[in-house]
Amino acid sequence: MTGIRPALTVRALTDADLPSCGWSGSAKHVRDLVRQVRRAESGEIDYLAACTPDGHPVALCGIDYASAPGAGILWQLGVHPDLRSRGIGTLLIRAAERRIAARGLGRAELAVEEDNPRARALYERLGYGAFGRAPDSWDVEDADGTLHRHETMCTLMRKPLP
Repeated sequence: MTGIRPALTVRALTDADLPSCGWSGSAKHVRDLVRQVRRAESGEIDYLAACTPDGHPVALCGIDYASAPGAGILWQLGVHPDLRSRGIGTLLIRAAERRIAARGLGRAELAVEEDNPRARALYERLGYGAFGRAPDSWDVEDADGTLHRHETMCTLMRKPLP
């Protein structure tokens, strides 16, 4: 069902959305979203949610404006697993690019894990090109609450914005 998506709106993620974000990661990840909402309230970042007409988030994306001069860095891009391949990721990325351009920044950048060719193909279709590689890591919570460090290699991608 590629290209079919419900009517969605893209807006800032709020505290009220967090109980509906369990699909996006572990309980630790959802707890960490509280900090991202606070950062967004301060203007340091944007944290966007693509939401159904009843207000439930089905896709998320952070935009960091401080990490790379002249760029907005997209991170934590995710679409609800049951709704992938319906254009929702494209909708969210385009909304993020508009936010970046509205701040007067000339490009969007992101890092994609090298073992995620499906995501990389989406970014390439949207005009992103590879410009390097870098390791990345973050804490992941197992179902029993145990934390472990996920380490990966990422392809760095960028897109000039009008």
